[in-house]
Amino acid sequence: MPELPEVETTRRGIETTALNRRLVAMPVRERRLRWPIPDCLPDCILSQTLLACQRRGKYILMQFGDQGTLLVHLGMSGSIRSCSPETFWRPHDHLQWEFDGGQCLRYHDPRRFGSILWHPRQAGPVLEHPRLAALGIEPLEGGLSAEHLLKGTRGKAQSIKQVLLAGQIVVGVGNIYASESLFRARIHPELPAGRLTRAQAQRLARAIIDTLNDALSSGGSTLRDYVNATGEPGSYFDLHAAVYEREGQPCRQCGSGIRRMVQGQRATYFCPRCQRLRR
Repeated sequence: MPELPEVETTRRGIETTALNRRLVAMPVRERRLRWPIPDCLPDCILSQTLLACQRRGKYILMQFGDQGTLLVHLGMSGSIRSCSPETFWRPHDHLQWEFDGGQCLRYHDPRRFGSILWHPRQAGPVLEHPRLAALGIEPLEGGLSAEHLLKGTRGKAQSIKQVLLAGQIVVGVGNIYASESLFRARIHPELPAGRLTRAQAQRLARAIIDTLNDALSSGGSTLRDYVNATGEPGSYFDLHAAVYEREGQPCRQCGSGIRRMVQGQRATYFCPRCQRLRR
């Protein structure tokens, strides 16, 4: 699943390709996604200029003129790539945005768990949209601290990994980067979140920031076949992954075998020696 670094890399590619360009066409080949693409599209944004391309959590926010904002989610397998308007349509290509100057972006989603939602200007600030309003803080915008983690985890009996995945304390720490961050912070993924100490919270805040920044500098990595908006692959797995998908391989810190377990139907990888659980 594309996570925060992949989504941010995609957002930057869209910004580079289409910011301040006018939308001249938006052919829609397949409206079936997690929710159907709204019937008002493309008519409500044709001839509008892409004035901003921002991100909130895993949503890409594309503001078209003064009409409103598209909320684009890549789901489990989605991607947005730059192409020529005449490029042959592949299976699972859903739509494309064609801008003046010949710039074109195409949305591709084989599993159809992604979404493209429309938030008109008259509905109010886009950050108050129901899909965005309850999200936690952005980890790379200066607000993530030990104090924030401690406040958000007090009284919680859930495991620290499950609390991170929920996205209500901090957004963008998906399954892969949660395992990697907890390894860097030397915290067992089954630790009850309410037992997080201040020292652990300090290490975890730093680990989350460093892990996501490493992934961003590598162009993203969550999917083995992930490519960004310009078609370039991410390389985080090759450069940085310490535990994820390394079951049975030696820990790069202590040499113990990396273990795998399932939490909430998601695979978790950890080192039993570096991440001891003290009961």
